[in-house]
Amino acid sequence: MARSRASPEEIEVMPRICGTMPHHIQMAASSAEYRDRRRTIEVQSALIKTTGIAQVTTIPVVVHVLYSNAAENVSDAQIDSQIRALNENFRKRNADVASVPAPFAPYAADAMIEFVLANRDPGGNPTSGITRTAINGSYPYDGRDDQATITLDSLIKEAGSGMSAWPASSYLNLWVCPIQGGLLGYAQFPGGNASTDGVVINVTAFGVGGSAVSPYDLGRTAVHEVGHWLNLLHIWGDDRGGCLHSDNVADTPNQANANTGAPRYPNVSCNNGPDGDMFMNFMDYTDDAVMTMFTRDQVARMTATLLGPRASLALSKGYVPADGMPAPSNLLRALGIPVLPAARVFDGVDWV
Repeated sequence: MARSRASPEEIEVMPRICGTMPHHIQMAASSAEYRDRRRTIEVQSALIKTTGIAQVTTIPVVVHVLYSNAAENVSDAQIDSQIRALNENFRKRNADVASVPAPFAPYAADAMIEFVLANRDPGGNPTSGITRTAINGSYPYDGRDDQATITLDSLIKEAGSGMSAWPASSYLNLWVCPIQGGLLGYAQFPGGNASTDGVVINVTAFGVGGSAVSPYDLGRTAVHEVGHWLNLLHIWGDDRGGCLHSDNVADTPNQANANTGAPRYPNVSCNNGPDGDMFMNFMDYTDDAVMTMFTRDQVARMTATLLGPRASLALSKGYVPADGMPAPSNLLRALGIPVLPAARVFDGVDWV
């Protein structure tokens, strides 16, 4: 896997590529247990959303840095910039949320989720929340290979070729590493194996500054992928222009396909005029500078995940300093947003 590193100006800018859905499809195809868990999670999610929830939930994060040269060994400052980007965008504190077109602005919502680097490791010892592991070159990715992300998991998330996960019940595992083939990142939906649970981000799309390359240099690839980790689907429902699949979110317009780059408003598809696609949503494929919002119902869906399959995170002591000082609050309060999907719904495995 040895290679030389291209300079930022030599790196070809490609449309955003997220590997979460191919990853899910392969896991579902190979594991009946995973399919069963996913369908159970989706039923629970719908039920919880109708009763509602939320107050700030704090999630401890461990960042596993995998690097083959100094430029890929991202600095603590760059890691801090990524955590800051997660917090600003999930809490609706990003200044550019003001650019959301007026018809969509009322739907923009604070997810009431915050992220903090872990202060104690799984053994209860003090930690910076960062691990660093030298590797032998970049990880190969071929998007034409159905098993591509499964192969990546076997390399990135295993000791020897990468770094194994900390307990998924207590931490968000976030791997940052060099990946070939244009892949920016991928996540594992709730319900998968604990040993591979978490989010992978290409070093060229991680945080702000340093190794991050425009137009994916505002930390929003991780925002998108953590959205998947919290059970959000792509806003267009992954039906390749069919206008048939729902993202199981009631307040996002039906959309034909992924938007890339920087579309002009309005961008109409699937008879969703006059306002068109909500391409500024974090779960589309636009450039970092374009994606600026989650909706109220996306927040309800993420909160349902934090009360359901990822409820153990609320009990995690990962962010509690080893000296036992008080940790941020993880209380939950009622929210109450109904779910009324108009298109084919996602049952946790496929659209029905």
